[in-house]
Amino acid sequence: MEVAGLTKEKIFGIVIHTIAWGLLFCSPFLFAYGDNASVSLERYVGFVIMPLTFMTVFYVNYGILTPRLLFRKRLGRFILANLLLIATVLLIQHIWHEMCRFYIETEPPRENRGDPPPVYFFIAWNAMLMALTVGLAVAIRMTGNWYRIEAEKQQIEKERTQAELKNLKSQLNPHFLFNTLNNIYALIPIDRTKAQFAVHSLSHMLRYVLYENNQNYIPLEKEIQFVRNYVELMELRLPDRVETTVDLPEQADGYTIAPLLFITLVENAFKHGVSPSQPSFVHISIRMVKEGTLVCTIENSDFPKTDADRNGSGIGLQNLRKRLNLLYPNRHILRTENLNGSFVAQLIIDL
Repeated sequence: MEVAGLTKEKIFGIVIHTIAWGLLFCSPFLFAYGDNASVSLERYVGFVIMPLTFMTVFYVNYGILTPRLLFRKRLGRFILANLLLIATVLLIQHIWHEMCRFYIETEPPRENRGDPPPVYFFIAWNAMLMALTVGLAVAIRMTGNWYRIEAEKQQIEKERTQAELKNLKSQLNPHFLFNTLNNIYALIPIDRTKAQFAVHSLSHMLRYVLYENNQNYIPLEKEIQFVRNYVELMELRLPDRVETTVDLPEQADGYTIAPLLFITLVENAFKHGVSPSQPSFVHISIRMVKEGTLVCTIENSDFPKTDADRNGSGIGLQNLRKRLNLLYPNRHILRTENLNGSFVAQLIIDL
């Protein structure tokens, strides 16, 4: 929220400063008791120089000396400037009190008050209070500066993360399209009717990729439906000796997820798990094991590609790991391993 160029934090700071200085200026009235229950104008005029000099020391340090000298590591100049500042305001205090004593103060001296402390006692006391005021101004300014720098760092990190995610998505979309078009190309000489159906299905899937992929998170139901459509598209060109099982939840209980997280694992299963001449299998399971925890397990027969047949250079799995680290830091587990001639990939996400 901003009002006339002021952020909520700045407005809050102005209110806090106003209340603090208002309490200091009103302290003679707030703490008056006994014989001093009434505060005369003459006495208040003599008092008001104190908060005014404290304000001067505070804001000169807060607005000028700390950012221009201390933050630039000019400690010697900062100390010298404060010594001159404190000496100046103490001199002004002394002159003001002397003027009030001779020209304004009209109260007769009271008996039995004793001898007042020497002047140097008040000077030393006020100098100590001024030094504490300098420390307070520096502490508040440094704290505000630290919060500002941290906020800028978080904003820069957020923008960097979004830029990196956008770059990863731009790599993922052509990768997905390339693999799918290859499958349709291989299907055309086998069954033209199925190839036409595949093109129609691909158009629906591309609509999902182009529009839903622009969002950071989408309903989990849409992502599961996308996986289901992709598997149906892949099954069109599979021979009978390839066994496929798909276990996907019908409902997702309102959870959201980053788009296109599962497609890399599913693509790899069909790419490396299907042999043109040997019995093969692809088993896909996505389920909620407990509240907010999603487990995707994909197991396939292992027929690794040769170097001559390899395409994509593993970019899909690399991008998936990067996206998971950016979107679900410390909230995901991605495991891949070979078990007795089969390949198993498991992705666990805390939604």
